[in-house]
Amino acid sequence: MEDLYNIKLPAFEGPLDLLLHLIRENKIDIYDIPISFITRQYLDYIEIMKELNLEIAGEFLVMAATLIHIKSRMLLPPEEKDEADIEEVDPRLELVQRLLEYRAYKDAASILREREEESLLVFSREPAKEEEETEELSEPSLFDVNIFDLLGAFKKMLESAPPEVRTITRETLTVKDKMFLIVDLLENTESIRFEELFRETATRTQFIVTFLALLELLRLGLARAYQEKEFGNIWIIKPRKEAAEAEARG
Repeated sequence: MEDLYNIKLPAFEGPLDLLLHLIRENKIDIYDIPISFITRQYLDYIEIMKELNLEIAGEFLVMAATLIHIKSRMLLPPEEKDEADIEEVDPRLELVQRLLEYRAYKDAASILREREEESLLVFSREPAKEEEETEELSEPSLFDVNIFDLLGAFKKMLESAPPEVRTITRETLTVKDKMFLIVDLLENTESIRFEELFRETATRTQFIVTFLALLELLRLGLARAYQEKEFGNIWIIKPRKEAAEAEARG
């Protein structure tokens, strides 16, 4: 798979985003992070990203080393202390502070983005055609999906995939071919559940190629991914023509 495809993760989604994703997904108290559990989950995601041949920024690996270091410190037996010694600082404290600060920054950025979108709606002109207005109103009101939502859903699909039983060459199974198949599916339906994209796949390689094809379509703006609710079902839809053209140009 190493020479098959390469996709770079968006720069604004880094290791702190992944940690916050795992904390939300597992309903973890950010002030009391089970470091062994979260480290194992984090490393699982790194392994999936490597298998998908996604370009992993160095900061992801630095965070992995940080988590392992914190884990090792917490596993050490408590040293005998004199009564005058101050209580040892929790090794997780610095990480928790970073996560809280980053979450506050992300929340503030999200509020500003929502206000910007609201202002654009106020000053936008009316659609030129009634059909365009109908199409806009029919688009489902769902939550945007980030790369880690997709990776989490793919991780669950991959766990159910059968082991590789035969060799599949690039000539018979390519990302480009799968992209065309997904686009054809979107031409004939309003939306597709994430799991449906993998219905015809029989091997681990096919699972990986299908997921890479989806990521590329999302990157090009030829498809959009939404969730019914946080960590709910993921739906893939075809964006409106104008939005898709703008994404492709950008």
